[in-house]
Amino acid sequence: MHTFEVWAPFADRVRVQVDRTLHDMTPTVDGWWQARVDCASDARYGFVLDYARTPDSEHVVLPDPRSPRQPDGVHSPSQLHELDRSVWTDSHWTGRQLAGCVVYELHVGTFTPEGTFDSAIDKLDHLVRLGIDFVELMPVNGFNGTHNWGYDGVLWYTVHEAYGGPDGLARFVDACHARGLAVALDVVYNHLGPSGNYLDRFGPYLAETTNTWGRTLNLDGPSSDQVRRYIIDNALRWFAEFHIDALRLDAVHALVDNTATHLLEDLATETRRLAAHLRRPLTLVAESDLNDPKLITPRSSGGYGLDAQWDDDVHHAVHAAVSGERQGYYGDFGSLRCLSDTYRQGFFHTGTFSTFRGRLHGRPIDTRRTPASSLVAYTCTHDQIGNRAIGDRPGTYLTDGQLAIKAALVLCSPFTPMLFMGEEWGAGTPFQFFTSHPEPELASATATGRREEFAEHGWNHEDVPDPQDPETFERSKLDWTELDSPDHSRLLECYRDLIALRRSRPELTDPWLEHLGIDYDEDAGWIVLQRGALRIACNLGAQAVTVPIGGSPLLWWESPTQDETASTTTIAPRSFVVLEHPL
Repeated sequence: MHTFEVWAPFADRVRVQVDRTLHDMTPTVDGWWQARVDCASDARYGFVLDYARTPDSEHVVLPDPRSPRQPDGVHSPSQLHELDRSVWTDSHWTGRQLAGCVVYELHVGTFTPEGTFDSAIDKLDHLVRLGIDFVELMPVNGFNGTHNWGYDGVLWYTVHEAYGGPDGLARFVDACHARGLAVALDVVYNHLGPSGNYLDRFGPYLAETTNTWGRTLNLDGPSSDQVRRYIIDNALRWFAEFHIDALRLDAVHALVDNTATHLLEDLATETRRLAAHLRRPLTLVAESDLNDPKLITPRSSGGYGLDAQWDDDVHHAVHAAVSGERQGYYGDFGSLRCLSDTYRQGFFHTGTFSTFRGRLHGRPIDTRRTPASSLVAYTCTHDQIGNRAIGDRPGTYLTDGQLAIKAALVLCSPFTPMLFMGEEWGAGTPFQFFTSHPEPELASATATGRREEFAEHGWNHEDVPDPQDPETFERSKLDWTELDSPDHSRLLECYRDLIALRRSRPELTDPWLEHLGIDYDEDAGWIVLQRGALRIACNLGAQAVTVPIGGSPLLWWESPTQDETASTTTIAPRSFVVLEHPL
């Protein structure tokens, strides 16, 4: 016997169809319905909702909002499914805290030619040799079509079948833990995708407000308690059932919640309770463009109590300084002063005027109380590459030396570093925006909207690839044969050495910004990070420069030279050197 349950407060009558047989459900409390049915453990099922205002003859079978598996897609019946407990071999896994670690973001469908969890397992040893601690997966929940970035998910409790479904994800997580790798999962709670979203037929899941991607979730209106429960239960399921170690919460600035206790604070509270029960760290990382330290301020100090947040200001400051790009949101960035201020403060905009937004933006971080490890820093992400018109990676328009400088600035910073797949060898393949909407009208609207969006930012709309073209997806897959190239393998070795140095030297994982020293020369184009006895000196210019620091060179892109007293160091154009300075 299996107990089927569904929250459907809008319905006058609810039936569950199990293997094509309808069974009446009984209302219980707060809009919930229940039925016990004798069925197989892998039965297909769906719900039929009848309303007084809707003819009963429509008889539409809807998938379960909490469906554990959708073997035939998001429009088809759900399937009962439980993970095979024998897959787990990680009983001795005690988890991993985020502080001190290096994160690696990847998209399952393009990480390998096959695009599956099982094929990704074959590449995990590469990540171990690189020195990675956390593997972060872009969203894997149920979406319509065969391939997608994952942010069009509509069935949040499922795992995309083409990747390997729920069992494939379990095998992947277990394989990561066997190699000492923690797993983070990107989850989206601020909107639902455009195809396969049936939640509003069941109940008031959606609010009348909208964001960039569509209607927002009902987090503070009537009956919102059950909607919040739907989200929190989903997050806890990844931790408890799939042994996930961290969640990356997509675009939390788009969560509209005017209750006294924000959803994020509720989620942080329940996550900490579950972590105590599981006896391992569970981490919550927010993506936000608000520059609001309240997200990572402890609850005891009036914050939401999340563990970390992505820091776009660090990316913008590093990228604009190294590349010279100034378009769009890079307009306020690019100078070494900006780079220095961002590193000292954690954010660049701390209540200062943003020309891109046309208003004041951000709020200062109390750097005496908030460690920089709570800020995730990066030179590349899926957004920062994929939201360029042609999805070109920095390796296609920057020199290898410039890529090495960016790596040194992030991997030797006080922040928590994150890499995007392929960055470590300067991958030449693009990462473009791709979709596979089966509906012709939605496919056309997506392609048109993409072109218009980039035209507004000054890009030639004719250069923008069609997201629906299968070749856009195929082009975005990593080419692992590039590792056979001397140039790519040299950059990879540089990344490995930087991460190894970070692991071996406590100065580099020191998260307190008050211990960070910075010196720079705007005109000469050099900047030096002072981390205890270490000096990370970078020459961003096209000419060799001499910096007024000495010490023993430990690591470099191009070999530096020093004067006879070793009190100054000459750095080759577009290169860096890490020096050990006698204290």
